[in-house]
Amino acid sequence: MSRSGQSHILAIGGGSFRPSERYGFIEASALLRYALDLTGQDRPRLGLLATATGDDSEWLLKMYGAFRDWDVEVSHLTVFPMPNVDDPREWVLSQDMIYVSGGSVANLAALWRLHGLDEVFEEAWRAGVVLAGQSAGALCWHVGGNTDSFGPRLQPWSEGLALLPYSCGVHYDSDPQRRELLHASVASGELPGGYAADEGVALHYVGTEFIQAVTVNPGGYAYKVEHDGADGVKEFRIEPRLLTL
Repeated sequence: MSRSGQSHILAIGGGSFRPSERYGFIEASALLRYALDLTGQDRPRLGLLATATGDDSEWLLKMYGAFRDWDVEVSHLTVFPMPNVDDPREWVLSQDMIYVSGGSVANLAALWRLHGLDEVFEEAWRAGVVLAGQSAGALCWHVGGNTDSFGPRLQPWSEGLALLPYSCGVHYDSDPQRRELLHASVASGELPGGYAADEGVALHYVGTEFIQAVTVNPGGYAYKVEHDGADGVKEFRIEPRLLTL
């Protein structure tokens, strides 16, 4: 295995970027510094994907700007109206880290499968490319979670890439629908047990093992949610490690 020597996924519940008073734009938070450090590279190659927003060019531009002062080599992959690189597999495998933005996780997964990117990302993960993302970009690596891809009322969704054999909860403390629906979905067996993250909190997995949670929000937590063996669930709060940039 190349690069870091391990397979890392950082699933971010929210807080990848923050407003920048200095630029009137956005800047990357310490969560993304943590993810980039996992590559083990002095100047990592960072690949951006905004598939979940329909490859929105304005959002891609903002993400590029967020790393303006960082020692990283940034590029991106789009699929609209066609892939912007000759060989998407080669591009993905050439990166040290992939970051996937939020948006519609259902549309993201469908498009990735259409273009064969689901298999490419699994290959890259096994090769040591760090996979990271927020919201849709966190859910996609798991079996599933709950999503507003189909409308403002959240629905369970279980069509993720399943590199991680768990459910995932994002925006756990900022959207009152999230906890209740994840509990119900795990209790019913519609989703497997898994992990959830508040705003500003990220879940770090090595291989398929949850290692720790990290946060840029002193009041944020992660959670483990599992079936209780009867008709409900058990939720355990996980204290994250506080990061500073």
